[in-house]
Amino acid sequence: ADIPVIPDLEDVQEEDLAMQVAAPPSVQVNRVLTYHDLDKDLMKHAAFQTLDGEVDLKLLTKVLAPEHELREDDVGWDWDHLFTEVSSELVTEWDLGQSERED
Repeated sequence: ADIPVIPDLEDVQEEDLAMQVAAPPSVQVNRVLTYHDLDKDLMKHAAFQTLDGEVDLKLLTKVLAPEHELREDDVGWDWDHLFTEVSSELVTEWDLGQSERED
């Protein structure tokens, strides 16, 4: 008696879907902290010094390097220059190995 019926395409086209608008998704956006802010928070709050209340991170936080020590300038790579540099280092190491074997 209650058999589901697939609607005909003509029936669906008759409905005015153009006026129906879906609600936009709601997403909570958190502010992204900078490295400087994270460094300050790490040193201020003891909450960052334990993980799950069990793992002690104090030793790790003592030896973390500050951001300015980790920053490096971008250097472009030239394939020919890089290949020449690496191959010359390998040849030098090989020559040193050969001279040590002879001695």
